[in-house]
Amino acid sequence: MIVFPNCKINLGLHILQKRTDGFHNLETVFYPIALHDALELIQNPSPTTDIEFTTSGLEIPSTIEQNICVKAYRLLKKDKPELPAIRMHLHKTIPTGAGLGGGSSNGAFTLILLNKKFNLGLSEDQLLQYALQLGSDCPFFIKNQPCFATSRGEMLDELQLNLSGYQIVLVNPNIHINTGQAFSKVTPRSDRTSIRDIIHQPIAQWKETLKNDFEEGVFSEYPQIKIIKEQLYQQGAVYASMSGSGSTVYGLFNTHTQPQFDFPAHYFIKTL
Repeated sequence: MIVFPNCKINLGLHILQKRTDGFHNLETVFYPIALHDALELIQNPSPTTDIEFTTSGLEIPSTIEQNICVKAYRLLKKDKPELPAIRMHLHKTIPTGAGLGGGSSNGAFTLILLNKKFNLGLSEDQLLQYALQLGSDCPFFIKNQPCFATSRGEMLDELQLNLSGYQIVLVNPNIHINTGQAFSKVTPRSDRTSIRDIIHQPIAQWKETLKNDFEEGVFSEYPQIKIIKEQLYQQGAVYASMSGSGSTVYGLFNTHTQPQFDFPAHYFIKTL
């Protein structure tokens, strides 16, 4: 059985306050986009171990046991010991450490795939709880619909939001941003208009009102990421922003706009 985990962009991201558990309360809008990995799972007919995991495509900077797909299998196996031994292969197309949630998506889709393949009978609420144990962004990919997200990002309210009338251009400069460091450079603020309200404004107004709090700190350390955003606007983007804690920057373009870029050859560029 094969599934195709997609990724997301953040439409705005406010860091509201530091929590006593070390995490941060935030608000953002998660929007799913059609850039996919591929994840295949089969039952292992002649196992020597409970899970055989292989990868191809883009390099994944973790060991097999650290991979979120393996963690998802082991998480379910604790409560569902009847899960059989499996072989799983992940073909990686979504850049890692890029603010697109590709790893979180892989983990969530592994839960969905195991539930369906082996008829575990887990409800959406149960899958959401398992996903949260894997990471704050993982529950979103269980729903995989535009959502206004709060708390650590796991409290999700679905939104009626459709960007299908726009081209989405992704630009990733192949820089891995450390999320912890990105948080350390943000001063939390809660005295602002909520992103829930801003997102309902005309998209042409987002440039002035819809902000990602990570940008200032990341741009100061990596000026080339700021330049990407500037070039997206120079080429006619209606709205441009960094996604998550970076380093991917995206632009929303009207469908009749044909942007022309001159980014370095090692940049990942994708139009959706």
